[in-house]
Amino acid sequence: MAEYLLSLKDRRQVAEGTTAFWFDTTGTDFSFAAGQNADYVLDNPPYTDAEGNKRTFSFASSPQHRGWFMIATRMRPTAFKNSLKEVPLGTKVKVVGPLGNMVLHDDATKPAVMIAGGIGITPFRSMIEDATMRKLPHQVLLLYSNRTAAVTAFRDDLEQWAKQNMNLKAVFTITDTDDPAWPYERGMVDEVFIKKQVPDLTKSVFYIAGPDAMTLAMRKMLLELGVSKDNIKLEAFSGY
Repeated sequence: MAEYLLSLKDRRQVAEGTTAFWFDTTGTDFSFAAGQNADYVLDNPPYTDAEGNKRTFSFASSPQHRGWFMIATRMRPTAFKNSLKEVPLGTKVKVVGPLGNMVLHDDATKPAVMIAGGIGITPFRSMIEDATMRKLPHQVLLLYSNRTAAVTAFRDDLEQWAKQNMNLKAVFTITDTDDPAWPYERGMVDEVFIKKQVPDLTKSVFYIAGPDAMTLAMRKMLLELGVSKDNIKLEAFSGY
């Protein structure tokens, strides 16, 4: 597996509780496919705990960008994330990868339905930005669920790409239905929600990313609705 020492280029908060990190790939042959991930290792981090100094994060930007890529994560109070939040910009981080095979299918006649829970949006942000930049012909439907509007990361980006890309439809929903200013859907992504957005479930390839419980429950639901297991791809975010 390829290993790279890449500089932490920038970081900033992109939603309540979520921070994005940019890494510099200038002068390297580092590359990845939209939807993949990599392992990140901090040598001699300022903080340590039993969870160790390695984490796996999905790429959250298109591989079409030259010289950098971006990841994003919910900022739990772990030693690794506290270290990544505080180390000086320019710090070298070992990146091992790319890893994973949850990438957009080749057959553009089959629509893609991407179901994201919380920080599970990261691989889909990468895939959607990439499809938009490359003007891919795939029909893409994003179903993106969060607890509140404030924690809905990358909403502005996704809204903008939906305007640029006529093949993309982004459907946002929140489970905190008490927010009077929220302009989109409300409630869980359940059987009724999915049937409303995807009238014919047999024609699409489904991608699921989010917390373990969410991804497994969603896969079970789709199978019960008659979706072939071959048309379901998922990525669980354990302990993110």
